[in-house]
Amino acid sequence: MSLVVFESLKQIHCADCRQGPLRHLVRESGIPRCLDCTDLGHLVYLPRGDTALTRRSREGSALCAVVVRFNKRRHRYERLGLLVEEAALARAERACLADSEARARRRERDRRRRAVEDTRFTAAFAAEIVRLFPGCPVDRAVAIATHASVRGSGRVGRTAAGRALDELAVSVAVRAAVRHTDTEYDALLMAGVPRFAARARLAPRIDAILDGWRTPARGRGFAPSPAPDLSADPLS
Repeated sequence: MSLVVFESLKQIHCADCRQGPLRHLVRESGIPRCLDCTDLGHLVYLPRGDTALTRRSREGSALCAVVVRFNKRRHRYERLGLLVEEAALARAERACLADSEARARRRERDRRRRAVEDTRFTAAFAAEIVRLFPGCPVDRAVAIATHASVRGSGRVGRTAAGRALDELAVSVAVRAAVRHTDTEYDALLMAGVPRFAARARLAPRIDAILDGWRTPARGRGFAPSPAPDLSADPLS
């Protein structure tokens, strides 16, 4: 279990030495204490961001602590970085410098692989939209799928159900797209109308559009774009 150090934006002083205001502090039984009074003052701060440097610093440091800060908007603590021994950080920096080129090539390979996966998944999501709503214009289906399936977005297409192309998840994505694109839903929110009230007001219109899309349109089909061929990738 990692030690936890809190980053505070408040004017907090150490309960023992009265040093402060403290940027980083430890709470022992709810009592704030500075790093020096908790025997962590010799550690140096390493912000998050470089995965290899963080991993190597943590592995090489006999003593380390996770630095977190409370996010009021999300109502949770979020990790900011680590406190590690200075010597461990120096060793980790040298190791990262030594193999930086190899790691850069690996990151590029991973980036290309994820891009191919995303292209295939977006195409599959769009095809499922057209299957469920055969009257939906192909360009709209592609636009909805692209928006819903952005990696790291937290949107419905990236949920477990979305990745499995669950019918309900796909339908939720389509309904949300119609709500934002084909109605004045966003304008109602900006005018101060509560979200659920705005949805209830617009539900009949959205249902009518979706019902129309459930009727097949004549003379068109959907063929997803083929994924790029990486067989000749010089980085593979």
